[in-house]
Amino acid sequence: MPHTPEHRPLRVASYNLRGLKDDGDVAAQVVRKIDPDVLLLQEVPRYPGSSYAIAAFARRAGMFWSGRTRLVSGTSLMTSLRVISSDSRDRRLRVGLRENPRSYTVATVSFPGGPDVTVVSVHLSLVGEQRVEHVGTLLGELAEDVAADGAPLVLGGDLNEDQSGPAWGVVAAQLEEVTEDRPTFPAARPQHRLDAVFSRGHHAATPGDPALLDGMPLAAATDHLPVWVDLTF
Repeated sequence: MPHTPEHRPLRVASYNLRGLKDDGDVAAQVVRKIDPDVLLLQEVPRYPGSSYAIAAFARRAGMFWSGRTRLVSGTSLMTSLRVISSDSRDRRLRVGLRENPRSYTVATVSFPGGPDVTVVSVHLSLVGEQRVEHVGTLLGELAEDVAADGAPLVLGGDLNEDQSGPAWGVVAAQLEEVTEDRPTFPAARPQHRLDAVFSRGHHAATPGDPALLDGMPLAAATDHLPVWVDLTF
């Protein structure tokens, strides 16, 4: 029996592409294998004319990209044609003069007839104090947007720290970690868990099984491993 819209799992994946400096074809094959409804991206290229490369990657990956994000700091998101998506948008996070820009990307997605889910892609700073400040800012801004207490919210990305870090703790205090506790960086010999997805408002969460990608040359695609989860709202 097919899932009804209100019970169909939403597959959300997060993937740091390292600017598509590695093998973009392999990265696209990885995404196709995961087959997410929402793909949260970090380090999407921003050089002049890179929108063509990103659009080509989206086609190879079987995803749709609005073309409106990644301009501030390289966070972005893509969606499958199975979901309805609002216009995704970038929001700046404060950094110092001459520091690398930081932002997060946010959109609202739903299955036809299903609930609206706010989805967020983030790539936190290499500076610890800045990471804490940035998660506080984005969670505060999202609280103003998602006014209803407990309304569905999914946040994922590259936090540049593991679950023992303070910024990770700030996010985990408000949202549930829903991806598997396993290292994601570097892809060739994973030692650090930097990438994760968090959620609230879901009824069930099934973390993605890394065995799905067995035999794929993941280190050729980028220096991070993807993470994903099936969420029922």
